[in-house]
Amino acid sequence: MKNDWKKTEKGLYLPKSKPERVEVPPMNFFTLSGAGNPNLPFFAEYIGVLYSLAYAVKMSPKKGIEPPGYAEYAVYPLEGIWDLQEAARSASHDRIDKDALVFTLMIRQPDFVTPEYARETIERIQKTKPHELLGQVRFETLTEGPCVQMLHLGPYDAEPESFRIMEAFAQEQGLARASKIHREIYLSDARKTPPEKLKTVLRFQVAR
Repeated sequence: MKNDWKKTEKGLYLPKSKPERVEVPPMNFFTLSGAGNPNLPFFAEYIGVLYSLAYAVKMSPKKGIEPPGYAEYAVYPLEGIWDLQEAARSASHDRIDKDALVFTLMIRQPDFVTPEYARETIERIQKTKPHELLGQVRFETLTEGPCVQMLHLGPYDAEPESFRIMEAFAQEQGLARASKIHREIYLSDARKTPPEKLKTVLRFQVAR
């Protein structure tokens, strides 16, 4: 049976448009870090490299290189962890300076993907679809633990209002936002979806 995250992991990927607490377990990712304005052309290169690896894993049986334990699955959505450079973080602005953004983009991988197989996949793609960014890709296990999340509907620039709602919810629950770093999970393709219809999971870590 095909593992489809939209059906089997709704609690992590399809929250409601109101804040909720969630415990996020350890998960494996191909990750790629960078900095700068995501509206600039370079950002698409990062996304393209990650998807080339994600689909290489998914299609590996057709290449005769199926890893042990392989099972049919739906490719996970693109995610991003966002922060600001130190100078921008300490400054007071009404709007975020997008040129000062620091990010780690990632795509989750199924449990059967081992560090060794991830390395082999990167090396294989470097031969068939060479790209300088492939040398910067990491395979990591990330654990977020206790978080607050919600589904944000609308343009990315309107996210601050959703974060204010989430922070108020956390305070009501006796929780504190661990840092200004946050995660976004992109359920919509921004190239094809009008800004007002974008669906993005917003999440940040919390502590008592």
